[in-house]
Amino acid sequence: MKIIYSVLLILTAFFSASSFAAIGLYNVVLIHGFQPEQLQSRPDRDQVTKDGADYWQNYWLQHADARIDWPAHERIEGKIASDYLWPALKTLSEQQTCLSGCILVTHSTGDLVARYLLDNQENWLNNAGLKPLNIVGTFDFAGAGGGVELANIAVNVAEGGGWLNHAMKKAVSLWMGQLPSKDNIGVLNDLKVANARQLAIWPDNRVPRIRFVGNGSDFLGATSPFIPGSDDGVVAAHSACGAADVDEFDSCSTAIEFNGKLDFVHKGVRRFMPSHYPLLMGDKYSHLTIFNPWHKGKVTATDPELELGDQSRITVETVDEDGWFGKKYRFVRDSDRDTLSELVRALPQ
Repeated sequence: MKIIYSVLLILTAFFSASSFAAIGLYNVVLIHGFQPEQLQSRPDRDQVTKDGADYWQNYWLQHADARIDWPAHERIEGKIASDYLWPALKTLSEQQTCLSGCILVTHSTGDLVARYLLDNQENWLNNAGLKPLNIVGTFDFAGAGGGVELANIAVNVAEGGGWLNHAMKKAVSLWMGQLPSKDNIGVLNDLKVANARQLAIWPDNRVPRIRFVGNGSDFLGATSPFIPGSDDGVVAAHSACGAADVDEFDSCSTAIEFNGKLDFVHKGVRRFMPSHYPLLMGDKYSHLTIFNPWHKGKVTATDPELELGDQSRITVETVDEDGWFGKKYRFVRDSDRDTLSELVRALPQ
């Protein structure tokens, strides 16, 4: 049995619907991440839509039913909400896209955008006389909902504040492809760690946020010195795992490492934001590869039977392997062959 099937069976426990036989009964809505080139280009709506499609084109676009696109040069509580989230929610409700349930698939800053959306969509749609969306869960790849330390540095660069050495500026330019200016900060302000963690931090909804976390780097580790603990080259584990605290975490679990080694992890996450559940960790998956169709080695599960808030469980099929010197490792079945996105999406054969 593949992972997605088990996850969907568990997610149905959060709702009154009887049972769902396949993923096809849940429509997929994509919310992309930060697109730094938009800070300078300041795209119009048509270009935002095109950029949104391009963002997912390697894999998830062909498996999605809808997208919510947004521009990086705006703020989440400002024009992103009023000019992009609200019209998208209105359309999804009017077209009944989520009548039988939707899953939000997010990457990076899309995790933060989704949190704000989940906290407000019911009120917004009710106030407009429309039916709120039936969102059964989210699949968050490299989630930046806990903030991004590189955004703190980037805003500092843009505002010319504080002491910044060449390595810090290089890390920002590697991530963004440019150095920002005070006139093009946009969503970087929302991504600052303190700001991100104050944006809908205690939502009333209890939609399960299922997390997929990497530990690789797209930049040969050049950004890692400025990110606490383990990271994917952009986002620290505290953010991607959904940790309630900002710390130098080395795993989303206290019982298993990113590379699948079964061992006590002193700096593993112990407390999580409400309804945040890290499920899969890939030691070689980076910020950009984790949601794309590129295989980067085996992945592990934080727990083969992950318990959710209502005491229901997500079951993941794993295989235990022996390593050198008596070490034990646990990997998700077929992760030696399938990409992380394929594992997440696959139906049972």
